[in-house]
Amino acid sequence: MGHSFVQAAAVSAAIFGLSGCLADTKTGSFVSRLKTPDAALSAQDAGPKTTAYASTDTGYDNKLNAESTVINGLVARQSALPNGSAYDQVTSAVLAANSRSAESELRAARLRAESASKNWLPTVGPSISLTSLSDVVVNLVVDQVLFDNGRKKGEREFAIADVEVAAVVLAEDTNDRAATGLELYLAAAEGREQAALDEKTLEAMSHFEYIMSERVRGGVSDRSDLNILRQQLAEIRASHAAAQEATRSAIAELNAMSVQPLQNVRGLTSLNISTDSAQPLAVTRAEAEKTREVAAAKVDRASQLPGASLSGTVGENSTFGVNVNGAQWGLGTGAQLKAIEIAKESAGRRVIQATEDSNRDLRRLESQIAATSRQAAEAAELTVQARNNLELFEAQYKGGQRQVIDVVSVYETFARAQEAEVALKYEAALLRVELARILGILADGDLI
Repeated sequence: MGHSFVQAAAVSAAIFGLSGCLADTKTGSFVSRLKTPDAALSAQDAGPKTTAYASTDTGYDNKLNAESTVINGLVARQSALPNGSAYDQVTSAVLAANSRSAESELRAARLRAESASKNWLPTVGPSISLTSLSDVVVNLVVDQVLFDNGRKKGEREFAIADVEVAAVVLAEDTNDRAATGLELYLAAAEGREQAALDEKTLEAMSHFEYIMSERVRGGVSDRSDLNILRQQLAEIRASHAAAQEATRSAIAELNAMSVQPLQNVRGLTSLNISTDSAQPLAVTRAEAEKTREVAAAKVDRASQLPGASLSGTVGENSTFGVNVNGAQWGLGTGAQLKAIEIAKESAGRRVIQATEDSNRDLRRLESQIAATSRQAAEAAELTVQARNNLELFEAQYKGGQRQVIDVVSVYETFARAQEAEVALKYEAALLRVELARILGILADGDLI
């Protein structure tokens, strides 16, 4: 027994020593650049020379990054947000607080891919048997696949495609979070601007209400006009309160998802985005999923066919031989193989459908942005005209040619024109953010 144990141990050491020589010890990976506050903290706790996730960094990452067109495309994406702008400040604060659960799945997929990349090597394991009450035999079982109809290759392709899908999911998750933060910021900015307009309108209408009440007290004007004016004042106060509440709610929610308070950030950033800036992330994900499903189909097909492997034991009474194995064939095997081939076709059709859906969304947003921008420009012109009419009526009122209620009516038109201009301006901004989210350009790919 002692001789067989020593012989088995020697073979094990030789095999694992060879595996060590074949291993790539280079460091640095795509995943290792995906920093989070927790990751930075863990790196700091580990010591000054330890990078975040160093325990999972291997040279296989560099090989995978260099060969994957999907990951290269994601890394090459450039953010559409100008550096230092209000949008950039909001996005940076929001993404810094991201829990990045999708990153964990990407790390796991990367490790699975690294494991699958070595599936062509022989498998080794111990075999311990009790031959009698006083004799224990220890052997080393070695198994090497000779022919498997492409199963091992399909497993490697599936694992790589799984990494690519996880990378796209991480990019989608990051862009979705950035878009949510910007939507909250724009909601707060619109509420703040609307509240400012209501304050000015309330001030002017309160002045008219005072004049009207004095005229009613003097018997010059009718009380019904004063009642109408007071009702309008109540509506303006309600609108002002609602705008303030919307601003506070959006700011509170935005601060809850960021690493620092953002209530003092101001400004509306101009985004120059075209539908050709990048491939929509939905299409990129569909293509990666297609590659993964085709690889899975290869594995399924290989599982239906026989294969051959070389196996044996090293130790006492060493034996070697070629085994032919595989799934049992039946009357339904042919239909099963056809179903596997159809699965490949279905994956390709899903890419076509995703491309069509994304193109529809892009064309819709493109048209809506153009229409809303045009309407905002028209609203700005209408605001100027309404201001000119208001100034004319005020001059005529001071000259005794107009009544107070006439000036109030024109001021209402002016206030509505201002509100429409603000609403359209922020609607166009939201549409541009949505377009950038679909294209996946709300954050730099190399920083994701």
